[in-house]
Amino acid sequence: QLQLVQSGGGLVEPGGSLKLSCAASESIFRIYAVRWYRQAPGNQREFLGLITTTGITQYKEAAKGRFTMSRDNAKSVAYLEMNNLQPQDTAEYYCHAISGSLESWGQGTQVIVSS
Repeated sequence: QLQLVQSGGGLVEPGGSLKLSCAASESIFRIYAVRWYRQAPGNQREFLGLITTTGITQYKEAAKGRFTMSRDNAKSVAYLEMNNLQPQDTAEYYCHAISGSLESWGQGTQVIVSS
């Protein structure tokens, strides 16, 4: 099963930026689309958007304009770059790789936006 390891979270001030990484254990990662989610304390998991195997992106409203999804299939890594972060972006962020019936989740990485 594909293993995903996330990194890049942390504490950032309002208006700041972070770039999250989702690194896969195998090169077959290239056949997986990657979805990004976040879950704030006390809230349901929120779908942010996805990036296809060929790099086409789709964003939900919460991610449009400030978040950018990308991937490097040669390195088996997907990225979520977040700009102009606000306190309401505080959450645990997850990547989810999916290919047909195959799927894997990252362990999550915490993002805290606070002054």
